Amino acid sequence: MTAAAAPEQGASGSYTADVSGKPRVLVAEDDSRLASMLDALLGSEGFDVELARDGQRALHLGLTGGFDAIVLDRGLPAVDGLDVLRRLRDDGVTTPILVLSALGTAPDRVDGLNAGAEDYLAKPFDIDELVARVRSLTRRAAAIVPMVRFPGGRLDTGSRTVTLDDGSRTVLSERESDLLELLARRPGQVFSRALLLDEVFAAADDPGVVDTYVHHLRRKFGRSLVETVRGIGYRMGSLP
Repeated sequence: MTAAAAPEQGASGSYTADVSGKPRVLVAEDDSRLASMLDALLGSEGFDVELARDGQRALHLGLTGGFDAIVLDRGLPAVDGLDVLRRLRDDGVTTPILVLSALGTAPDRVDGLNAGAEDYLAKPFDIDELVARVRSLTRRAAAIVPMVRFPGGRLDTGSRTVTLDDGSRTVLSERESDLLELLARRPGQVFSRALLLDEVFAAADDPGVVDTYVHHLRRKFGRSLVETVRGIGYRMGSLP
């Protein structure tokens, strides 16, 4: 089955499994019909999909969202898709990226791969092939030591090292790293203490251990790193 081609627009035109275990995929596509189709298609195939409708939003989510793969339209408004790709790579983001484009000649594909894409698929495309390629990228992501970004820094979950934007580095304990990773992978989501206890401190009986480790992170990086949502729990904050 083949998807209909969507018109390509220039720059001036108008993630790892999440806590549910689904691989997270960012789809950056400005054509509303195609974006909705990709959202439904990949969702039905077991992916947790987030949409970005322009390059600026795609860049923001790509830097902070902790995705397992990115499907990136080349002709995004606000910031061109290949510019988004280059900026993500320049910033150390290693998330596997598939570029979609109506530009499908050999030189076009070479441009995309040279910009840092792992794969390139021309429009119109076969949807079964797209799903297979995205699945391949998420498998590849599982083999990569993940780098999770958050406002003000990034966490290397392999070495459990936080590198702040000012260049300073701090090595975390295993539980500190697991807690920060979970919060950073879902920016904006509010986590109850019960959920954090279950996801990060499964062997602990005392819910107070969550507050203890939040305190550890705040002591090392400042109170703004983890926000308290009164009566509910915590969410990822940011560093000045």
